[in-house]
Amino acid sequence: MSELARTMPGYVEHKVFTAPDGERVTLVTFADRASHDAWGRHPEHRAAQRAGLSDYYEEYSIAVAEVDRASSWSRSAQE
Repeated sequence: MSELARTMPGYVEHKVFTAPDGERVTLVTFADRASHDAWGRHPEHRAAQRAGLSDYYEEYSIAVAEVDRASSWSRSAQE
């Protein structure tokens, strides 16, 4: 799914975090809500979600949010 997500219009990035107990979180960022919604409706993505529910995940949750404010800092940008 990562490769497919990268091909979607409006795709910005995604990051995967895995806890020591195996729990995994994937954060996917799209440029706008329309791009995000298109990803949510993509047939291959929907099929992967269904397979995850039936064959893989013990628990599954999705949270969709809009960023009202963001800031960042980089040590390398300061040097």
